[in-house]
Amino acid sequence: MRIFLYFCTLIVYFASIMDNQELIFRAFASGSSGNCYYLGTHERGILIDAGISARAIQHNLRDMGLDFPNIMGVLVTHDHADHIRAVGTLGEKLHIPIYSTRAIHEGIDRNYGVHEKLRTARRYFDKGMPFELFGMQITTFGVSHDSTDCVGYMIDYMDQRFMIVTDCGEPNHNIEAFLQTANHIIIEANHDEHMLLNGPYPTYLKQRILSPIGHQSNATCAELIARNFHDGMRNIFLCHLSKENNDPALALETVSNRMLQMGLVPGQDIFIKPLDRLTPSPVYVLNDDIITEPMNIQD
Repeated sequence: MRIFLYFCTLIVYFASIMDNQELIFRAFASGSSGNCYYLGTHERGILIDAGISARAIQHNLRDMGLDFPNIMGVLVTHDHADHIRAVGTLGEKLHIPIYSTRAIHEGIDRNYGVHEKLRTARRYFDKGMPFELFGMQITTFGVSHDSTDCVGYMIDYMDQRFMIVTDCGEPNHNIEAFLQTANHIIIEANHDEHMLLNGPYPTYLKQRILSPIGHQSNATCAELIARNFHDGMRNIFLCHLSKENNDPALALETVSNRMLQMGLVPGQDIFIKPLDRLTPSPVYVLNDDIITEPMNIQD
């Protein structure tokens, strides 16, 4: 009996270890008011962008049973204020490394929205040169946007491949190639073209958004996914939706309808979820399965 109980205890112990090592994702905010995402395990991980306040980031981490000491680094996509607002505080006051290209760091230096300038927390990488962080293999690639520089990330952890492309004016061959192998994708669906063209924005701003260095529409997002769909693609999160020129239901409908045209049933063959601009998402477990229900956040 004692041996039996001993082995039962071991099974529970190792099961808990495996659970703690599973890959999880949560969006803290996604839109022009701020962008910030967590990727990691139940014990530690990274942030992608930090465009909301440090206090809001901490609140969201604590909801998950985490805090700043559990964050191994921040990956920055580009130097616009809605992606970097808190990097100075996180880097210099909390000593969290801030990773990006040299050009993006130079843009962060010039950005008036970053009050605490980065000094000791800077970490540089070159686009296309893989590096490792907290057991994650990170590959970067260029993205077309009107910032000083802009990158997307492909992140491999264990047997899962996660990709993020936000603020994308137009697709390029790197985005297409990485989509063809990614399992879990955060991708921009910023606007509906009809809503944008008939909306309140001035002409110059509409032209900027529609330009090759602007933002990606729902329709472009849907076609990009359809063109590069593969059997290993599991979960798609639509990010950076415009408040004035889009609607989550419309973005979901546009992408879902394109999947249906391919014979794919959303919710059965693939999971598609628009991320809220201001409200944190549930915590999602990213594995070989298509997401059906998010996990509960700790009280």
